Amino acid sequence: MSDAETPKSTETSDAEAPAASASSSESAGKSPSKSTTPGAEPAGAKGLFARWDWREKSTPYWLDHLLGFALCALYVVLLIKTTRNLGYARDEGFYFDAARSYARWFDLAATNWREAIQRPNVDAFWNVNHEHPALMKSLFALSWKYLFVKHKLFAEAGTAMRFPGMVMGGLALWLIYIMGTRAYSRRAGLVAALSFAFIPRIFYHSHLDCFDVPVTFWWTLVVYCYWRSIDETNTWAIGWGLLTGIAWGFALNVKFNCFMLPVVFLIHWFVVRGRHVGDSSKKGGFSAPVAVLSMLTLGIATFIALWPWMWFDFLMGEGGRPGRLGEYLGFHWNHPFYNMEFFGHNYFRPPFPRSYPYAMIAFTVPAVTLVLFFVGFASRVPALLRQSAPLAWLIPPTGVLKKAHEFHKPRDTDDPLGTDVLFFGAGYAILALWLKPNTPIFGGTKHWFTAYPFLVLFAGAGFEVTARAFEKVLADRVRPAWLGWSAMASLLLASSVVQTAHSHPFGLSQYTPLAGGTPGAADYGMNRQFWGFTTGSLTAYFNEKVPPNGSVFIHDTAWPSWEMMQSDGRFRNDIRVVWEVAPADYSIVHHELHMMEVDAQIWVGYGQARLSHVVTHDGVPIVSVYENPRLRGEGRQP
Repeated sequence: MSDAETPKSTETSDAEAPAASASSSESAGKSPSKSTTPGAEPAGAKGLFARWDWREKSTPYWLDHLLGFALCALYVVLLIKTTRNLGYARDEGFYFDAARSYARWFDLAATNWREAIQRPNVDAFWNVNHEHPALMKSLFALSWKYLFVKHKLFAEAGTAMRFPGMVMGGLALWLIYIMGTRAYSRRAGLVAALSFAFIPRIFYHSHLDCFDVPVTFWWTLVVYCYWRSIDETNTWAIGWGLLTGIAWGFALNVKFNCFMLPVVFLIHWFVVRGRHVGDSSKKGGFSAPVAVLSMLTLGIATFIALWPWMWFDFLMGEGGRPGRLGEYLGFHWNHPFYNMEFFGHNYFRPPFPRSYPYAMIAFTVPAVTLVLFFVGFASRVPALLRQSAPLAWLIPPTGVLKKAHEFHKPRDTDDPLGTDVLFFGAGYAILALWLKPNTPIFGGTKHWFTAYPFLVLFAGAGFEVTARAFEKVLADRVRPAWLGWSAMASLLLASSVVQTAHSHPFGLSQYTPLAGGTPGAADYGMNRQFWGFTTGSLTAYFNEKVPPNGSVFIHDTAWPSWEMMQSDGRFRNDIRVVWEVAPADYSIVHHELHMMEVDAQIWVGYGQARLSHVVTHDGVPIVSVYENPRLRGEGRQP
């Protein structure tokens, strides 16, 4: 995570500092001899914080990385402390099984690696859940093997398997802070990182033995490496280009959507380096960044190397059938659809509403983060337009178009990296998929998590604009200067923290006050949950009420997830699972629109419709429990 180049002094420019900054008027890449921001530390200051300025964009040095590490570590600790009451989700159960299988292969590789790499053994252990890449499941396996089984650092096997995902959530904060510092300012980076941490659904998913937060970290890391690689003033640019390819190989081994990134980078390159692209094309050449060439070579090699199942029949199988890469891509291109409720309608097949991601962002991301995003994005529009100016070479310099063509001429204050264009493109790329009405919506918000780091980076820029405006009004009335903006940041972030704390452990039931909270969203007909994880909220009830060797119909909870909750000691080991209502002592219903029929099945099976327990969030039923009337000595009612 550390920067490879020697730290430089604070940088400022009109093109790169937030638009509201009147004090940052130096050309890109130059360092002001003295800060003109009120309350800033003098450039000649000595000591540990000699180059520390919260208000200007800066080249991060070791103290920045120490702060980033602190954000990471504190977030991981918070996630570990809050995981016990969060039930295991459906997909987690499948990855638990896969991780245990991979762990057995690692055991074999440690004793006889020549035998381990033979195809029969690779297929035997890695064929489990091969529709998803291997990196995170390998980390789940290693964490379980060493941190639970061997060293007992975790009391629960499930928490040990969840731990790598938590670490990825923490690393995302570190990376966002560094990117925000380099692009806008240290305080912009800090607000961006904390805004990301306290998006309630990010907080929920950061706990999980799943891929959605990890792929967000890796996506952002690949963008960061590419961003560094196109800086022609950076002597390590080629190295960053090579790292881009390797990081992309890791990212591909987390989740399918990272295949989009080379296209994102080529579009960015075409927009920001349009003059070079135009000159090359006129000469019959092709201009492309080193990073993309690295992705198509080192990246693919890394992708294959990290996934043993891909070592055989990569492109073509026996008899000319599609190879394993084609099988993997085909699975995701033709992924089965699942149910999702949206404004009272249950969607199962296309066409899906194009408005889905935007409405869900509005209803699940804290409003203060969205307001700061709009302020920040609006403030960056002039810079974004200037960074896109090289595209004007496409306009013929004649007639009324001549003035427009003049716009593309370089200026000293231009950002040659096209930072805002990159952040916008990398953030919007995944959302653009919902311009097609057949893009699935069954994953809720998790399918576009890769947009959120860039949303909060613009929100950080919005905070910088807002803080500068307040400082201009207050002038020298607040001393020390950091007290004013830090108090404002605390007040703004407080609502996100409160909403996140209130949402736990019902992260998928959470909706912001804009939707009227969970009750308002229920009135609108929004999805209350999926994955059956809320069974974990019934531990105390079932452990007390279920008779010895009693049985429970667990509805939408996956068997491996239930099994992990029992092995972790959350549920009594003698409680049996049955898959039919009538013989079950207790039956549960996870409330989703398409599952209303399960209530009716229980009423028929038990001969009555009396509830024994309901788990609610803000008064909205999330899980209902029915007790078999025979336990009360009652018969079926007509």
